[in-house]
Order: sequence, then C-alpha cells, then structure tokens
Amino acid sequence: MALVPARALKALGAVLLTGLLAAPAPAVTASAEAPSSGSAAGSGPAARVGSGTPRAPGERGLEIAVPAYARTDDPVLAQLTATGPAASVVVLNPGNGDAPFDSSWRARADALRSGTTATGGRPKVLGYVHTDRGDRDTAAVRASVDNYLRTPDGRLHVDGIFFDVVSRDCGPGDATRDHYAALRRYVQETMHAVDPDVPDLVVDNPGTATADCYLEPGHRTADVFVTYEGTYAAYTSGGWTGGNVFDPAGGYRPGAELDPSGTAFWHLVHDVPDAAAMRTTLATAFARGAGYAYATGATMPNPWDAAPAWTFRSETGYAATLG
Repeated sequence: MALVPARALKALGAVLLTGLLAAPAPAVTASAEAPSSGSAAGSGPAARVGSGTPRAPGERGLEIAVPAYARTDDPVLAQLTATGPAASVVVLNPGNGDAPFDSSWRARADALRSGTTATGGRPKVLGYVHTDRGDRDTAAVRASVDNYLRTPDGRLHVDGIFFDVVSRDCGPGDATRDHYAALRRYVQETMHAVDPDVPDLVVDNPGTATADCYLEPGHRTADVFVTYEGTYAAYTSGGWTGGNVFDPAGGYRPGAELDPSGTAFWHLVHDVPDAAAMRTTLATAFARGAGYAYATGATMPNPWDAAPAWTFRSETGYAATLG
C-alpha cells in the first residue's frame, strides 16, 4: 500500500496551493544567491562554500535532514543507516504516523541514531504526525505522538516529532498558533516524563513561509520549520516567496532575527535534475537562511521514498563544506 494516500495527496496539494496564493516577493535566482565552488579565494566562512573544507564547530552551516517516507525494510532506510557522514535528521513515517511504531520500526530508529554526522554528533530521528492544518482532532494528534513516545519497552527510540500539514497562519486571536504551541509542549512533557536526558526536537511543516507569530518568544511552536517544499524549478525561480517568515503588514523576510542559532528553517526540494543542481540547491538553501535542507531527484506523488541518484553521502559531505 502506498504511503501517500488521498489525505497526503490533498495535503501536498494544499501546500502547492498556498504557495500559489501567497504574494511572492521578487525572485532571486540560485546563481545570484548561491556561491559556486569556483568562488574567488578569500578568508572566513563565506570563502569556504563548496570548497571541501569542513566548517569549524559552532559556525553556522547547513545540515542534511531527510523525510524518509518508506517502509522500515525499504532500501532507502538501509542506505540512510549506512551513510557516513550520516544525515543529521531522519523522519520515519509508519503509515502516515497511524501504523504501530512496532519493534521493527524501533530497531530501525535505533540503528539510524547510532550513526555519526559530519559535525561529530548523533543523528536525530523524528516520528511523522499529520495535523490537517490544525483541524485534526487534538486527541487524535496526541495519540499519534504517543505512538512514538510511549513504547511498550518504556524507552525513547526517537528524538521528537515532525508535525506535517501545519497551518502557516496565526488564526483568530493567534488560536491556531497556540494550538501548535500546545502540541509542542505535549511532546516536550511526554518525552521528559520518559527520559529527561533526551533533548526534544519538534518540527512544523507548513511547506512555505510561516507567520512570524509561530516563532514569537514564549509562544514558539517548534524548533525547526519547513519553509519550502517543492520543485527545483520553482525553488530557483518564482516559487520562492522571498523569505522564511512573513507578517501581514511587512510581507516576507529571511527571519534571521528570529533564528540566532541558524537552525530554525528547513528547505525540501524535489525534481532536482542532477548532482550539480543538488549542490546549487544546498548552497541556495544556505544563502536563504536554512539550517537544514534536502535535495532529491525523485518526483511526485511521493518524492521522499527513494534515495537520490547521487547518494546521500554526496549531500552530507557537500553540506559540511557550507558555512
């Protein structure tokens, strides 16, 4: 059975529709924003983009984060597990979050978490949970969260939750924002009750620029936000709205002032034609303020169930040079 049922196709369509309805800022092409590997020599982090020299610890950089929407025994998950440097984040998706997170899934999560990233850290695994833009019943959403966090063996096998099909709007009186903030607190409290030593990671995926209220101090709804999900052609032309966040009065902006760590935004790009375009995609994501990115040549309806032709290692290795 495919992992992209009617609900997921509807969600993907909604993301595309949201992007079309958003008033785009003037597009900046990849060639204008993304430094190439042939940039003039110089000193400092910017001069190293694509040079093959890993960045120093603590510098802002780009990491690879992969939505792996495949069955636990699928080759794509085996390849991710074996990849070194490992991807920094992997999202597991058992039946859109509604199938049991059973022993085979827990074993896969444990194996993925045992790798080593380019910065020497441990990969983080997230469990997929759909939210229907805030319209899904809260009890049902929490049950999906519990599927990953309240396991029969009483241990955590994931590092947090990836909330998909997330609204990008604050809602009347910030009610939609507050709904997602409450979901984040539920993840944090549940994880802490199971193992207080495991840092939680919560991701919201509106698939486009999110209202800045979602990052407001004291009301933040996630650690990371997917602020682009779409094709390479759109990403490098008019499909980029002009920023990771927006507000009704000021329009779109990069959002760096809301992201002091440089890790709040994640760009997902599919239909990438070749390895050179992959490198352009990653450099462009870094230039646009993303801390996480992923590029794949796979196409709709599910571009997240296959490994890229250029291998995961090519992405994780190249991303390590951006900074």
